Amino acid sequence: MTGRAMWKGVLRFGEARVPVKLYAAVQERGVHFRLLHRKDHTPVRQQMVNPETGDAVPYAETERGYMTEHGEIVVLREGDLHGLTPPASRDIEVEHFLPAGAIGHRWYDRPYFLGPDGQASSYFALVEALRGSGREGVARWVMRKQDYIGALRVHGDHLALVTLRWAEEVVAASGIETQGARGLSAKELAMAKQLVAMLEDELDLEEYRDEYSARVREFVEKKAKGRHVRLRKPPARRRPADLSAALRASLTEARKVA
Repeated sequence: MTGRAMWKGVLRFGEARVPVKLYAAVQERGVHFRLLHRKDHTPVRQQMVNPETGDAVPYAETERGYMTEHGEIVVLREGDLHGLTPPASRDIEVEHFLPAGAIGHRWYDRPYFLGPDGQASSYFALVEALRGSGREGVARWVMRKQDYIGALRVHGDHLALVTLRWAEEVVAASGIETQGARGLSAKELAMAKQLVAMLEDELDLEEYRDEYSARVREFVEKKAKGRHVRLRKPPARRRPADLSAALRASLTEARKVA
């Protein structure tokens, strides 16, 4: 486990208590730009502006408001929400253990690693117990004044804790059109199965990199050194119009490679 711990807590399930440290499992690496004044290239700052007068409003002169479903703005004074904040706690309470894969992908939000915080034997005993059971836990905890629910699972030799979305955030697929899902011809189904079989391969997600960000960084580094940079557009990926065309194109490409 590398990196700096973001938070410390205690995994609790039944009478067991396992102290853990929480680490980030992902990091944002997208390209971000600064807005500059065109005249002298000085970075500009955003300001809050009163739309009625156009005057800048200092942060000290602002207050929070919440717009209801009926369009009414309710002003919230400082201290109004203090009593609603969840009480601080270091407990990560495991409430259920489920078969691995029981939680659908649309529920997942953000992954974290959990490392031992002392009592390493208890920590790794839990890792092996979860691995052997083929199960994952559902846990609740409070971190930085916010409630969280997450899936506790094994990742390699350590534990991972993936925050889950709340029920009201997950949208059902019932509204998606299903016309045409029935009545498929045997030929269409056979071609679809053949195309899927052709693309079967071992997966290495390390091969999937943010190519756009890499091109931007390379361009910026060369331009910063005063070098003339010739822009090259990435090759367009042609997409066949239908499944039959996709299969024919894939078969042709496979024959070329062979």
